[in-house]
Amino acid sequence: MRIPPRVLTVAGSDSGGGAGIQADLKTMLALGVHGMSVVTAVTAQNSVGVQGAWPLPAEAVRAQFRSVADDIGVQAVKTGMLASAELVETVAALLAGVDAPVVVDPVGISKHGDALLAAAALDAVRTRLLPVATVATPNLDEVAWLTGVRVRTEAGLRRAADAVLGFGPRWALIKGGHLDGDAVDLLTDGTEEHWLRAPRHDNRHTHGTGCTLASAIACGLARGLTVPEAAAAAKDYVTGAIAAGFPLGEGIGPVDHGWLFP
Repeated sequence: MRIPPRVLTVAGSDSGGGAGIQADLKTMLALGVHGMSVVTAVTAQNSVGVQGAWPLPAEAVRAQFRSVADDIGVQAVKTGMLASAELVETVAALLAGVDAPVVVDPVGISKHGDALLAAAALDAVRTRLLPVATVATPNLDEVAWLTGVRVRTEAGLRRAADAVLGFGPRWALIKGGHLDGDAVDLLTDGTEEHWLRAPRHDNRHTHGTGCTLASAIACGLARGLTVPEAAAAAKDYVTGAIAAGFPLGEGIGPVDHGWLFP
């Protein structure tokens, strides 16, 4: 009997279903892996914003992680919203003991501008979480928040990547989706560079893009792809999901995680 690769997401719940744990598990299903979850926080969230967020106790996060890792095992881990310094430190300590690639999406602010990580947790992300990452996937706002480097042109992506790599991840994928022109990302380990380009789709319904990309990379790594191969495949998947994004509610709708299905 075939057992699919196992991928664990450690992130917050999005009640609207477009991002967070919900987006991660949909992505994992679409890409043929068995998705598992550690819920770090519960949000009240919809197409227009985040109306509330409640972090779980560190004990609950630790117990969920141990329950999955000790019995089922993991072949890749993706982290998203971690909410507080205590949870960042808890998750970083757990990941340090796991022999599997880790994709860190350093979620700080939602697409609507709502804070998803306490300001006091910033140092823990830099010093505890990023050093255990196989790949870190910040967008340009998160790069500025983490490093102080502000990118306004494609040429600035290298400087952003260098700054992020300074905190210890093996690879940095700097997402340039906020720049003008094509959607271009830079993946680098400080030695080799991979420029990932895709046409920009005229579709405002892009909720969950970052979660989806990071989860797709974790899926590729769990399937045995190299980091550049996993990132390229994830870029293709999320580009299709953005093109197929659809309206929900009064605000920004989600990407379509099921766009590959007939």
